[in-house]
Amino acid sequence: MPNRLRILAGYRVSRVAAGVTIVLLAVSTPTLALDYTDATPSGPEFPTWDGGDTGLRFADIDADGHVDFLSIGDHGSPYINTNQHGIMVYFGDGQGDWSIHMEGDFGYGGIAVGDVNNDGLLDVGYGMHHDYSSTDFGDQLIEVALGDGTGTSWSPWDDGLATNGETYGMFATDFADVDADGDLDLASNSFGSGNGVHVYRNEGDGIWTQTWARTGGNAGAQLCFGDVNGDGFPDIAATYQHGTVFLGDGQGGFAPANTGLPPAGLIGHSGVSLGDVDGDGCADISFTEDGGVRVYAWRSDHWVSSSSGLPATGDYDISLLRDMDVDGLLDVMALGGGVFSVWLGDGTGNWTPGGSFTSGPASGPAALEAGGDIDHNGLPDVVFVQREGVWPNDRNELHVIRETTIPGKRAVAMQFPRGQETFHGGSVQTLRWSSAHVGELPATIDLEFSPNGPGGPWLWIAEGLADSGHHQWIVPATATDRAHVRVTLSQGAEGASTISVAFRILDPGATATPLTLPDRGLAQLHLLGNPFRGQARFRVDGVTGRAGWHLTVYDAAGRTVRRLRLGPSPVTWDLADHSGQPVGAGVYFVALARNGGGAVARQRVVVLR
Repeated sequence: MPNRLRILAGYRVSRVAAGVTIVLLAVSTPTLALDYTDATPSGPEFPTWDGGDTGLRFADIDADGHVDFLSIGDHGSPYINTNQHGIMVYFGDGQGDWSIHMEGDFGYGGIAVGDVNNDGLLDVGYGMHHDYSSTDFGDQLIEVALGDGTGTSWSPWDDGLATNGETYGMFATDFADVDADGDLDLASNSFGSGNGVHVYRNEGDGIWTQTWARTGGNAGAQLCFGDVNGDGFPDIAATYQHGTVFLGDGQGGFAPANTGLPPAGLIGHSGVSLGDVDGDGCADISFTEDGGVRVYAWRSDHWVSSSSGLPATGDYDISLLRDMDVDGLLDVMALGGGVFSVWLGDGTGNWTPGGSFTSGPASGPAALEAGGDIDHNGLPDVVFVQREGVWPNDRNELHVIRETTIPGKRAVAMQFPRGQETFHGGSVQTLRWSSAHVGELPATIDLEFSPNGPGGPWLWIAEGLADSGHHQWIVPATATDRAHVRVTLSQGAEGASTISVAFRILDPGATATPLTLPDRGLAQLHLLGNPFRGQARFRVDGVTGRAGWHLTVYDAAGRTVRRLRLGPSPVTWDLADHSGQPVGAGVYFVALARNGGGAVARQRVVVLR
């Protein structure tokens, strides 16, 4: 755990027996401070790490309701200066303590988690450099292995993978249903030079068929799926020399979409991550450049910078988009040079420093993951690996950082879908939530779906689940613009519930039209704050004849709450509906439109009470 802590002015620092408590102030919710402490596994049963990049994933791999994390290790795997080997599962106990199981004779790469054969048990996919195994389990540069629900036993399910020119080493790997046929497909990028990015379709029987590849050039250690253009088909962001973003066509093919992004450089943009920063239903991108942190938002066919308040330079190498303070707005974090930092998002592309700490000396990060809730307090935790120490004795070190706030009441917050997304009926999606437990009673989760708005009627997705924070779902074949998911936490006779913001579902096989989003370099709608209490204030730029324009406020179900004439700037909303009744706390959307025309700018608003 870091022994030196750098906290922004005005933030409090305390020390506990386990080490230093890291305090990140959630400025968008002034009453909440996030307190972090060391929860790194320790003891002779845990392997030491060595060097080079790696990959980490949070998941409840054994479905016991407690979050685990997985890796296939760094350059020391298998058995190179360490006892790392194969699939490494760090099992969490829900309190911040760990046990480990390692299986296989291979390693050094990235990892993905998902149910590829739809049997209800989580499986893994991985790209690697050290395919040293003498058996089918670990002898290919890309593999998928089926889990049996224990996290300790794996069966190869990988015929056809890594058979199309992958000759040196693969790395970052992710799952998504690229063709909306109801099972997870796979993408992986290469380590170093030559092999590029490859996509394989899951044929449903343990056979995989390559549908697309972009080869040649150098690549780094990050790749992820997300829907960038809002057509319901997964797209790819990768650390890759010959393009960062590739849009999926729903058939397994991909095309570059990098207009507006800065040049990718020798190995591509480092530390790429996708997430919907501004609530428009399209994934935005974060990455690092010149040691600084960048966020770009998608606008129909190009990218625009959305990086106000982020550092232009520094030592950062990896970025990540997650909602760390669970206020409904994505935050961006970055790791590099021994410094971990968080900037809190306001939903409009403005970022406020949320705090940072230093653990050093560190020469560079190897992996960063966040979002899993180790201790069921409703707030995401962090795991990372970075190289520490002084040459020639420097080596990678693992850190697990746990948020320690004790919740005062049970609560549930939706992490995905976040609202406004487009899904195809019959496709696979992973629902994600954060939940706060109170006391030691066992907790269960019920998941329901409504195609008709937040009033229901509600249809079962699953009931009585262990509270893992995630559940893989095959989207119903019900076309609607008012789809919602409800998550209910139960502990004994008490509980809590949340309903997602509305998203749309298309009929299976329907032609998907990418969302047309306004270029905010023309008509611009700015939130003067966010979240809001008492009143909300908006500034409108880039329009002429203000009398010909208006703002419309919608609730999460898409119902009109209030229409506001522009008048002098700023425009004020008193947080009441058209009848003068105060609106409830929650997420709302404000659209700027010309009278008689469609919306040209849209922003997400959070109302606090």
